[in-house]
Amino acid sequence: MKRFFQALLGALSIFMLVVFTLFIGIFVFSAILLRVITPVSLRHKIASPVMVGVANCWISTNLWWMRHVLRIKFINVNPVPLSMNQWSLVISNHRSWVDIFALFAVFHRKIPILKFFIKKEMARYPVVGQAWWALDYPFMQRHSKSYLAKNPGKVNDDLIATKKACEKFSLQPTSVVNFLEGTRFSAEKHSKSKSPFKHLLKPKAGGIAFTIQALGEKFSTVLDVTIGYEGQTPSFWDMACGRVGKVLVHVEPTDVPAKFIAMDYRSSSENRVAFQEWLNQRWKIKDALLEKMSK
Repeated sequence: MKRFFQALLGALSIFMLVVFTLFIGIFVFSAILLRVITPVSLRHKIASPVMVGVANCWISTNLWWMRHVLRIKFINVNPVPLSMNQWSLVISNHRSWVDIFALFAVFHRKIPILKFFIKKEMARYPVVGQAWWALDYPFMQRHSKSYLAKNPGKVNDDLIATKKACEKFSLQPTSVVNFLEGTRFSAEKHSKSKSPFKHLLKPKAGGIAFTIQALGEKFSTVLDVTIGYEGQTPSFWDMACGRVGKVLVHVEPTDVPAKFIAMDYRSSSENRVAFQEWLNQRWKIKDALLEKMSK
């Protein structure tokens, strides 16, 4: 009987999410129209704040539902001073779709709205895809090694997209989020990748390295986030059904080492090795934190 009522709650949650997103879509497309008619030089002063306001309304409402209806407890186990007037690079492990809401729960209205790197295919999603575009989320085209071997001219696509996004990010304080594992953790992926970490996949350096190259001097801090769950890692359906419980979020501020800000990541093997070693050290700390959270 309990599972039945949880399923009803899950169906209601998804229905409400869809209905509210479609309602917000009215304001999203109004903000997009404002963006289109606003001169490029004024967009970040006029159109962008309006779009951010619409996005914040969507986020606030969904977090209210999660906390008060789904009874999800987002617990910041290491509160640190935060500011709306700084550029932040947020790096995190990735286990579930719930991770995104956990980041919003901890950082919402405390640092500038989070900007994620989005797969290009997701731009086609109704309402949210257009909202991501209006918020200047960078859309990334992931190419396989075999595709790049046949089309070597595409090898710099992600770097070019990152640089274009960072040009816009440089105009006002921004929070750039990077899930360094590149995909959600699973036991199968962990085994297949032969990860040296118990609770994590290997961190991928390329995306964050390009971001630091393009915007490194702007970043006031790196917010290293570790997300852990009480019991089994929840799916999106588990979240909708209210089966998440506690979400533990540990935030540790650190700095981008000065030697990496002006590095040439793609051309220098020495820089690539040193940067990967720095990430691996961060991942060792994160792995130990996740071990504590699991107990």
